Amino acid sequence: MGFTARAFGISRTGNLLVRSMDLHYLETMPKTSLPLLHPRLLGYYYRQAAHLAILALAPSSPMVSPSSSCLASEDGSVMAASLLDKLRARKLKDLRSNRPKFDTPSETSPKNKRAPSSLSSALPQREPMASSFTDLHLSNELMAAINELNLTQPTEVQCRSIPEVLDGQSVVIASHTGSGKTLAYMIPIVQCLKQDELQQEKAARSKRPRAVVLCPTRELAEQVYRVAKSLCHHAKFRVTLIGGGVRMKPQEDALNAPLDMLVGTPGRLLKHIEDGNMAYGDIKYVVLDEADTMFDRGFGPDVKKFLGPLRNRSKKSEKAGFQTVLVTATITEAVQKLLNDEFPGIKHVRTSTLHKKISTARHAFIKLAATENKLESLLQVLEPSLSKKERVMVFCNTLNSCRAVDHFLNENGISTVNYHGAVPAEERVEVLDKFRNADQKCPALVCTDLAARGLDLIVDHVIMFDFPLNSIDYLHRTGRTARMGAKGKVTSLVSKRSLALAELIEEAIHKGETLECVSPVRQAAPEARKQPAKAKVGEKGKVGRPAMSQRFKPVKKSPMKKPSASQSSKPSSRGTTVVFSKTKKTPVVRVSKGGVRTKPGAQKGSQRTGQKKVMRAAGITSLSGASCSPLRVK
Repeated sequence: MGFTARAFGISRTGNLLVRSMDLHYLETMPKTSLPLLHPRLLGYYYRQAAHLAILALAPSSPMVSPSSSCLASEDGSVMAASLLDKLRARKLKDLRSNRPKFDTPSETSPKNKRAPSSLSSALPQREPMASSFTDLHLSNELMAAINELNLTQPTEVQCRSIPEVLDGQSVVIASHTGSGKTLAYMIPIVQCLKQDELQQEKAARSKRPRAVVLCPTRELAEQVYRVAKSLCHHAKFRVTLIGGGVRMKPQEDALNAPLDMLVGTPGRLLKHIEDGNMAYGDIKYVVLDEADTMFDRGFGPDVKKFLGPLRNRSKKSEKAGFQTVLVTATITEAVQKLLNDEFPGIKHVRTSTLHKKISTARHAFIKLAATENKLESLLQVLEPSLSKKERVMVFCNTLNSCRAVDHFLNENGISTVNYHGAVPAEERVEVLDKFRNADQKCPALVCTDLAARGLDLIVDHVIMFDFPLNSIDYLHRTGRTARMGAKGKVTSLVSKRSLALAELIEEAIHKGETLECVSPVRQAAPEARKQPAKAKVGEKGKVGRPAMSQRFKPVKKSPMKKPSASQSSKPSSRGTTVVFSKTKKTPVVRVSKGGVRTKPGAQKGSQRTGQKKVMRAAGITSLSGASCSPLRVK
């Protein structure tokens, strides 16, 4: 063991006699007691392997230093130094002779040094993440609030986003659901508000918030409000919630009091601005939570209308600018282009897990045959989770599907709550409270994609009764479970219609690829491929519309037939002559001024409708006792 320690440079003894003995042991080591080479396994290759192992350690060891004078100067023994040099030279000679011919030259030589590629130099070098919140240089008030929330280590999105927001950058924070994005922007904004208060002596004023957080739904706004309130409590700030579904008067009273931060929905916020309950004067920080939903699901005009006065104010004065933070769990190329157009120069902060499967979630795809009952399959998947007292979310694509699942589960003795567009806004909060509360005994939540975004719920199992229409909705649905490092399960019931998309998503999950661009390729129908549409050819042989002479052909007029003796004619006010039979008193033909003869009933509608029009034109109100069937003109 002494030789091994000295080989690593641990021992610094200057006794050359001991070193010479070690070198003798080095020569005889393959034949004796080296643990990696058993005494019974003798041979040239094992000896060479031992030599190579020692030479790998030799350059860093003081006992095999190439400088023999240093060794000789320690205690005046030149013999030991020369012995070391001879042994080292012999081993290096053997190493060169046994080196393969395809070995590349040494990279340490200046000729073989390669300049770094442009691609590697263009890639951003990520800084090491902070190991604790103290490394992020937060204030004492915020550290007290974080300790109260029992948070010890920041997540990846928090480590990358908090410094950027503290530096005053307008950023797009993109990370998977349940990664802690709310704290990633709320912590730095509260600290910035505190710094502005100390440096610029800005105090809270009524109707003039300094920070505004907009959310697409009232339920998400309430969740963000609770997080903001827990942080602002220690910083001694006042937060107000503005959302739809409730009366305006209590919100007006809250806005009339001094406030620092406002959390709300775009529609109700614009209503208060129009009524004069809120002003833009002190707004410096704007957050758009679920930004992809804001601009992709119909909230775009309201958001632009709210940001318009702020942009006009910033154009007049640089000091009147504002900082924008956009938060999203998924960002497609179309959404990214839209955000770059709306917010030029904005910085993107993305995590390594964006658009990927959550590592703590287990995904299962159950492919159903055409003869299988989908509701019975749902019951088989749901019962094991309910027996373990787990919280389950069942996603459906339509309202009718939600109602069918809810009715079926209630018939089988499973208590459920519904969350979809038909549920009023004021009842949705009660529905979520019932699902969160274990005493209510409602372990299953049947919902549409309305519950797939922004809701922070404790869910153990997500079941997709109807498979989503795209991969982005799949990511949002699966994000309801396995949040903040917890474990979860995702089970999808896949029918034949959704099989192509499900197989692509399953393959991407197994490969660890991103899911934002996964979509099945639609193939053309075989009949359309075999029989292509024939192009119209004009007079000059060009493909396109037919020539003018071919488009309008003259109508051949049939010779006008005079009524026979058994028939009578009667002119009408519309320039047509209606011919009647004297025997049956039924209109036979209608003759226009141009001589074109038509049958009654040739117009749109049934024959009876055509007869009535002809009779109305002739001024006849009724034909009592006459048959209404027209006579055939031969």
